[in-house]
Amino acid sequence: MNFTGKYQLQSQENFEPFMKAMGLPEDLIQKGRDIKGISEIVHNGNHVKLTLTYGPKVVHNEFTLGEECELETMSGEKVKAVVKMEGDNKMVTSFKGMKSVTELNGDTITNTMTLGDIVYKRVSKRI
Repeated sequence: MNFTGKYQLQSQENFEPFMKAMGLPEDLIQKGRDIKGISEIVHNGNHVKLTLTYGPKVVHNEFTLGEECELETMSGEKVKAVVKMEGDNKMVTSFKGMKSVTELNGDTITNTMTLGDIVYKRVSKRI
């Protein structure tokens, strides 16, 4: 399954507790709470380019599935990780005690991030 497309955030659960656990300052959490971020994905074979835009903040990540890469987190930190496909519609990665699962179903992408006992869920629709 190909993830290529542009997606806009529709809903999210546990944004504030998750961002606090990630170490984001309170002022950035408050600014980001109501932003309907845009995710743009270009998926070509095993190569993925991801651009996340949240108001003035833009995060670019580019990686090859199954190979170690450097990813930028929402806090701006750079981490080493390996993104793998599970089945034909899930991209999964783990770093610094956090697990991220991005699942594509039709025109909906659900991203679930788990850090300790906090589960942050984002649902975005293709635009």
